Amino acid sequence: MIIPEVGRVATAPPEPQSAAPPTDSAALPTQQAAFSPEMARRDVPALHRTVNGHPLVWLDNGATTHKPRQVIEALTGFYGTANSNIHRGAHTMAREATEAYEAGREAVARFLGAPSPDEIVFVRGTTEAVNLVAQSWGRENLGPGDDILVPVLEHHSNIVPWQLLAKETRARVVPVPLRPDGQIDLDAYAGLLSMRTRLVAVGQASNVLGTVPPVREMTALAHRYGAKVLVDGAQAVAHFPVDVQELDADFYVFSGHKLFAPTGIGALYAKPEILREMAPWQGGGNMIESVDFTRTTYAPVPHRLEAGTGHIAGVVGLLAALNWLTSFDRDAVAAYETSLLDYARRALTALPGLELLGSAPDRIAVLTFTLAGHDPAAIADWLDRDGIAIRAGHHCAQPALAHYGLQSAARASLALYNTPEEVDQLVASLGRLQQSAEPGTSGDHVTAISAARI
Repeated sequence: MIIPEVGRVATAPPEPQSAAPPTDSAALPTQQAAFSPEMARRDVPALHRTVNGHPLVWLDNGATTHKPRQVIEALTGFYGTANSNIHRGAHTMAREATEAYEAGREAVARFLGAPSPDEIVFVRGTTEAVNLVAQSWGRENLGPGDDILVPVLEHHSNIVPWQLLAKETRARVVPVPLRPDGQIDLDAYAGLLSMRTRLVAVGQASNVLGTVPPVREMTALAHRYGAKVLVDGAQAVAHFPVDVQELDADFYVFSGHKLFAPTGIGALYAKPEILREMAPWQGGGNMIESVDFTRTTYAPVPHRLEAGTGHIAGVVGLLAALNWLTSFDRDAVAAYETSLLDYARRALTALPGLELLGSAPDRIAVLTFTLAGHDPAAIADWLDRDGIAIRAGHHCAQPALAHYGLQSAARASLALYNTPEEVDQLVASLGRLQQSAEPGTSGDHVTAISAARI
C-alpha cells in the first residue's frame, strides 16, 4: 500500500481579500459547524495564485476541479519512489504499485457503496465508461426495434455513444423531454417506457442546469419493464454522497478530474451478474489468462475489461482525492453548497438583464445564465480580466440549451472550496460589464469550445 489515509496540511498561504463587499451580508450562507470552505481552500495550491493581477476566483468546477496538495504529493511520491507496472511483477516495487492500484479500487467501491471492489472497472473517465458499456454490454443486448431512453438533459457523452450503438444495432435513441423548469418530464418518461426499452441512460446531476433527477424512482420504474439503467455520476460525486445499491443502478460511471483527482482516470461500477457477462471491448495485455494462435482465454472481471497498462498514477491520485474528500463531513459539505447556491442565485438574479436557466427544486451548485446584450464568450473574457474563471459555450449539452432556445450560455459552477465573497466578486464584475462602455457582442466574438467532456 503506497498511499495511506491522507492527512491534511496544517499550513497554507493566506486567504486573498475579497474584491467586493458582500451583496447582502444578512443573506450570507450559513457555514455548517462541521465544515467551512477554508478547510478545503488551504489544501488547494491553485486557488492561491493570481490571474491578470487578481486573486483567482475558480468558478469552472463543472469542467474540472483543482487538486489538493495531497493529490499532487501522492503523484509525486509514486513517480519518485514507487513507479512500476502492476500485476504479475515479482519485485518489491511491482508489489507496492499493485497494492496501491488495488487499494484505489477498494476505495472507489467504498465511495460508491458497491458491495465489492471486483465490481469496479478503471477507465479514462466517464466518456470511456459509457462507451465501454455501449460497445460491450450494448452490442450483445440491443437489436432492431429496441429503445434506449435518454433525457434531453444529458451531456453529449451520454448521448453520442448510444447513437453510434443504435446505428450499429438498428435500435432507437428516444429523447425524454424536459419541463420548463429543467426537470425531466416524468409523465413523459413513464409513457415512453415499454417492453421495447432495453436501457435508460440518465445523469444524476446536470452539468448545464444543475438538475438532480429522481434517479432512484426512475430506475425502479425502468426495472418494471426489464430495462437496465446507466447513471452518469460525473457531476454528482463531488457534491453529495452516492450509494449505488440504494439507487439500484445497473451501471454507474464517473470521472476523477471532477472529483479533485487527476485527469485521465475514472471508474465504471456494474452489478456483478451484468459485469460477468460483458465481453472485452479492447484486447491486449493485462486482460488475458492465456494466449496462443488457436485460442485466447480472458481474465475474470474487472481485469478482463482493463486492457493494457492502466493509469496507475491516476489511481494513486484518485485514492488520495477520495481520502481527502471523505475526510470532510459530506452532509455538511452538501448543506454548505446548497446555501451557497441559494445565495448566488439571489445575488445574480438581482442584476438587470441576467436570466438563470433552470429552476428545478433539487439541484447542484451550477448557475448557467445569459446577460442581455452580451455574448457568453464576451462575458467569460470580461470576467477573466478580473481573475474570474467561468465557462461559455454549449457545455457539451446542446439539446438541453436548445430546450431554452439557446445555442450557448455562460456557466458558473461552484465547489466546496468556493466562498460567498467569490460570488460577490462575480456579481460585481458582471455589474461593471453592464455599466461599461464596451458592449458585448451578439455573435462576432467566438471562443473555441473544447470537444472534451466539460
